[in-house]
Amino acid sequence: MTFQELKRNLKKDRTGFARVKLAVLGDSATQLLVQAIRGAGYDRQLDITVYEADFNQVDRQICDHGSELYSFGPEIVVIFESGHALLQKYNTTGIHERAGFADIQLRRIQRLIAALQSTRNTPVIYFNYPEEDDRVFGNFANKVPSSFIYQQRKLNYLLAEYAAANAGLFIHDLSTIQNKIGHDRLFSPSIYVNSGMVVSIDALPAVAESMVRMIAAIRGQILKCLILDLDNTLWGGVIGDDGFDHIQIGGLGIGRAFTEFQHWVKKLQQRGIILCICSKNTAPVAREPFEKHPDMTLRLSDIVVFMVNWENKADNIRHIQQILNIGFESMVFLDDNPYERDMVRNHIPHITVPDLPKDPADYLEHLYALNLFETASYSSEDIKRTEQYQKESERALARESFAKEEDFLQGVNMFSEVSAFDSYSVPRVAQLSHRTNQFNTRAVRYTESEVRGMADSDRYVTLAFTLEDKYGDYGLISAVILEKTAPSELFIDSWFMSCRVFNRGMENFVMNHIVEAAESRGCRMIVGEYIPTGKNMLVKDIFAKYGFIQRDQLWHLDTSQYAAKACFISRLPQRCASTTVQPDRSDQGIKSSR
Repeated sequence: MTFQELKRNLKKDRTGFARVKLAVLGDSATQLLVQAIRGAGYDRQLDITVYEADFNQVDRQICDHGSELYSFGPEIVVIFESGHALLQKYNTTGIHERAGFADIQLRRIQRLIAALQSTRNTPVIYFNYPEEDDRVFGNFANKVPSSFIYQQRKLNYLLAEYAAANAGLFIHDLSTIQNKIGHDRLFSPSIYVNSGMVVSIDALPAVAESMVRMIAAIRGQILKCLILDLDNTLWGGVIGDDGFDHIQIGGLGIGRAFTEFQHWVKKLQQRGIILCICSKNTAPVAREPFEKHPDMTLRLSDIVVFMVNWENKADNIRHIQQILNIGFESMVFLDDNPYERDMVRNHIPHITVPDLPKDPADYLEHLYALNLFETASYSSEDIKRTEQYQKESERALARESFAKEEDFLQGVNMFSEVSAFDSYSVPRVAQLSHRTNQFNTRAVRYTESEVRGMADSDRYVTLAFTLEDKYGDYGLISAVILEKTAPSELFIDSWFMSCRVFNRGMENFVMNHIVEAAESRGCRMIVGEYIPTGKNMLVKDIFAKYGFIQRDQLWHLDTSQYAAKACFISRLPQRCASTTVQPDRSDQGIKSSR
């Protein structure tokens, strides 16, 4: 997409799009970058409103808490400090101080981020620095700690370390974009000299689209499932025709391309991306390479749903969606066949179906450039995702054998641990707030520091819910944040729940515990609010369902009028860090523990 096409997007209707308030601070001209970001937001269905600070006002805007930045109240702050300005700072640094230049710059950045986060736990996106080698030392600069390129590379590394320790700070990797498109395309000397703009017109779309992917990820819009074809996608050749021994895979010829592609897919699976197979094939024949081929990187244990038959792929993907219970907008489908790609696009509009190059040797570079799986979080829960969804597949198949849903739920032995947020649950709660779009009453997104602050505050009551059954452990799947807004009143600041436990009766279990938490604290009134987002229609009537009365856009429940709702989930005693407690099964299959 060109910059002109992005500008045309600004004139298009954005009715129904999610609104984002973005602040952009920079030490160079950012006007065209802002236009490009807003234009790129259209394709992600984001209506981005931007406060753009005046040129080179980063420190003033952040350090003055009465500035226009704080008056605007951004949801996300972007700080773009250029490599050229960094070089000018280096040039005016004394020769004996240059070996510590990166450390000095990091301390300044840390002060700015700390000042910003002290009053607003707003996510911050900071651009790292594309390399600007002044060639004073040539290649020998790599052996001279005081050289500019040495210090710039060190600063990028220090920034990455700092971001890894600060959950609310994200690094926009402009350096990698330059590596992909080239320095001469990213930077135009004449445009820089005449306008102060350090990103060329030609490079603006790549930078803006990368930025919007980060914004979307921070807001929970991520792709989390990869559905793969087999023949000429995962290996070369047609398994049904060529046979097990003659598919192309391994270290020789074009087989190397497929092996490297599988390594990339494997790393995605290890990161927490759900892998599924959707192929027109004979199932036993298609399984054989996964089970027996010595050069296969992927095995059946890496696959959550193995959907191999001769039905059309759109119907099979719909079946996969029903098993996983996630939205089509969370799925990516990769297939070498243009006909199959178009058929799936036409029948499942919200799924992501990228084109693949004709030459398999080009698959990876093409997919790297697309950056399909941008994320804003990573935790131990992600590593266990394949196993969790494999268990979900078993549940889905088992459910089909029951005529009544209640009979199935009663037989799976569900248990939940209910606890206040702690050091273990805080990162997962923050992640869940960003990733949960359907069952999310107010769609407020929280950083880890915000969640930790609420957990430590007497003003809030926090509830974290796990779920497990005879098939396995879902982990932490729901969270509730209750704010004490009056001596006898609790406001449901947030209630979000993973789509993996829809239709399990978990919402009844959670509501019973919300009422219990209120009554135990002498609160007779619970107040809820539903803020529509376009994706959370599932909970539009959630408060009416539980007897809340609507007044002035809010919902009110007198706890004395509430009767505990039936479900088939029993409460586990809260585990201690060093002790495993056996579940109390006395109330299994009756009601929640109220």
